[in-house]
Amino acid sequence: MQRPFIPFHPVALCAALLCAPALAQTTTTLPEVRVSGETEQAGAQLRLPAATASRTGLSIQDTPASVDGVSADQMLERGDVGVADAITRTAGLTSSASPGNGGLSFGSRGFVGVNSVGVAEDGLATGVAAGTISYPAETWGYERIEVLRGPASLMYGSGTMGATINAMRKQPSRERSYEAMASGGSDSTGRIGLGATGPLGEIMSYRLDVYGQRSDGERALDDSRSGKFMGTLRIEPSRDLQIDLIADHSLQKPARYWGTPSLKGSVVEALRGENYNASDSIIRYEEDRLKAKLRWRANDVVTVRNELFHFQTDRRWRNIEAYAYNPVAGTVARSSYLEILHDLEQTGNRFGVDLALGRHQVAAGWEVSNAKFRGSNNSPYGGSSVVSAINPQHGSWVSPDRTLPKFDTELRQNAVYIEEAWKFSDHWVLLAGLRRDSYDFGRTELVSGTPFDKDLSGTSARLGLTYKIDARTSLYAQYSRGHDPVTTLLTLNLANRDFTLSQGRQLEVGMKQQLADNLGEWTVAAYEIKKDDIITRDPNRPAISVQGGTQSVKGMELGGVLRANAALRFEGNVSYTDAQFDKLLEVGGNRAGNRPSGVAKQTANLWAHYRIGPWQASLGARHVGKRFANNANTTEVPAYTLFDAALHWQFNANTTFSLFARNLTDRFYTNATYGSQFLVGPGRQFELAANLRF
Repeated sequence: MQRPFIPFHPVALCAALLCAPALAQTTTTLPEVRVSGETEQAGAQLRLPAATASRTGLSIQDTPASVDGVSADQMLERGDVGVADAITRTAGLTSSASPGNGGLSFGSRGFVGVNSVGVAEDGLATGVAAGTISYPAETWGYERIEVLRGPASLMYGSGTMGATINAMRKQPSRERSYEAMASGGSDSTGRIGLGATGPLGEIMSYRLDVYGQRSDGERALDDSRSGKFMGTLRIEPSRDLQIDLIADHSLQKPARYWGTPSLKGSVVEALRGENYNASDSIIRYEEDRLKAKLRWRANDVVTVRNELFHFQTDRRWRNIEAYAYNPVAGTVARSSYLEILHDLEQTGNRFGVDLALGRHQVAAGWEVSNAKFRGSNNSPYGGSSVVSAINPQHGSWVSPDRTLPKFDTELRQNAVYIEEAWKFSDHWVLLAGLRRDSYDFGRTELVSGTPFDKDLSGTSARLGLTYKIDARTSLYAQYSRGHDPVTTLLTLNLANRDFTLSQGRQLEVGMKQQLADNLGEWTVAAYEIKKDDIITRDPNRPAISVQGGTQSVKGMELGGVLRANAALRFEGNVSYTDAQFDKLLEVGGNRAGNRPSGVAKQTANLWAHYRIGPWQASLGARHVGKRFANNANTTEVPAYTLFDAALHWQFNANTTFSLFARNLTDRFYTNATYGSQFLVGPGRQFELAANLRF
């Protein structure tokens, strides 16, 4: 059911009113905090806890896995306002976002899409329905966004063969502070963000983050609006007991652009500024999230954790999504008049126990959740029209097919895990873990078809070893196993009833080093992954889909930060990915030896920051190699290199003004494809922002 655009949920409003008296109190000036993140350890992360990769409390330096991230200061410094903007600055991560997958679809280590690259917030991954993830979208309110590369099923369950992205929230503090951001720029873009934290009485503290955004976009129907509220109330009756009550609400109305038509497999650049959707088209995502978290340190050995959560998501699409260009007539034929509604609710609990046993750190737990999903649509998506290719009359969305609730599904998940970090000498760390997931799925057809039930299960494991050459340098190796669904678990259908989870395994080796005198740090990782039981065709009956395909990947990633001197700092990474199908039959041919669609062989990022007094200039480059739009490798998404720039002026200890230039050379490029259309990336944009912290 569609709701009016209200950026604050009633629960959030009550929390805001509760905190209002504290916000009115006299503030205390804190030490200077520079938006550029220009500190002694700017860009450094190896000393941070590896919260995304392990529950045992190891640092990133000591964890035998590839972990990378972007801090809040780096996101402000670079002007990264979206999670996709920030995370694709890390090694090997590419975006495959489209309006049909919620905008949070990524590629990593040869695997692309929401069924292989998971998205979590504070370690909690929500249910994926119909190939869609839509939260968290914006970076405001997050202290750090991190990525664990390679199979991550041990931490997050199924659907994480390529990587898992984890957005880590800013936490309440007993020390009062405030922050604000306001910006405006090209295409009538405007943003505002507010954040506050501080004490409430003797045992409570709070954290509030509010964000709103609007833009007219580059073309007709490109206008977008979004708003969110994030609220945390922390109760600490004693130093050993901590309770967090969390209430969030978000509403997104993204641009209603489904791509630019192609001709003979290439995008028609002359049509880059046109949009062929209907004037009354709709894309809308609304999310409500409630969590209650408890952490109790029973004694020096035992710590108990529990997290109870309830999420609700409503999504709606009503669009014309397929376009065929006729260059002779100068027209575009429109089809696929789709209306789709998602109604998703998920309730669950995560219980864990941490044991500190001398050189042994043990984490064990049990996770349970129940997700209910109703899918409504107007299948078979009839309707057609023809419009001018230039300055089209958008018209209205009219379909001969009624939109009806089509199916209800329910997915019950149970998982148990145990993980241990054993520091058996001053130089060696052994990390081992085991997890078992079970899924109980049921589907009820509301119009036609056969209802069915399905049980799935998977076991994941990890064994890793880190050798610390000295306090700053370590070598590591790890072997891990994980599993992916062949399609989104919440929307399994009868055609996929007999399929099991796809199994994958990875071998990875690497090195991590912090440079002397705080000059920087660097990491390198080499890996090999093989995934079995992907969907292929029966060689004797090509019309029948079976499991039996395989995909293999070999690659290398290098990244780091270098402080050349007190004024000049470099940050960068490069990746090489050699992915191929070893065995895959599709309608149309044998794909063995082909590169999977959406996978780039090379990616690279580089930032240079130069600071003089209160001024800092930054220049960034982003390269994504050629990708293919299909497994047949007949349609290419060309490689591109983009340049971004930023200029910061620290007006005083609390205020910084910034000017951002994105796609500085106005490069024409495509991010991804949608059907036969190409999703053209934004052209050159400028944005002026003010950031305040006090």
